[in-house]
Amino acid sequence: MLRAPVNWQQLSAIGALALSPDQAQVRTFLSLHPGPIRAPQVIAFLRSLRRHLRGKVLLVWDRLSAHRARLTRDWIASRRHWLQVEWLPAYAPELNPVEYLWAYLKAGDSANFCAVDLADLAAHIGRPVRRLRSRDHLPWSFLKHSALYPFITSLRDSH
Repeated sequence: MLRAPVNWQQLSAIGALALSPDQAQVRTFLSLHPGPIRAPQVIAFLRSLRRHLRGKVLLVWDRLSAHRARLTRDWIASRRHWLQVEWLPAYAPELNPVEYLWAYLKAGDSANFCAVDLADLAAHIGRPVRRLRSRDHLPWSFLKHSALYPFITSLRDSH
């Protein structure tokens, strides 16, 4: 039996698919972390997201405990002038387009990759992330597949 020193369960990701206000573009954001995602990582990610997104942001979120943590809730409450949160139904990962992003990154050439350590695994993820960002249709497909955005097909096809 071959044992790998690290596996996917030791690496967590927090990500977002940002649909532009004119609904013409989807941008991909991703941050990798060893171990589980907790409130400080969520807040750091949202701070980073804010540097890239101007105007008001509607965040459609799953019910990860780090998203519901008091520290996260307090931080968001102090930023209501630009950040609004809507919750996905409980136990509905199929509605979350970021789940499809993460599945894409773990599939393909990353599926059988045997990493030496978490840094090696995170570096290896860089290739599919670059490929994802260079292929405009992939983020759209994650949104479409989620069935959360039934209007995406008609909007995307009209551009």
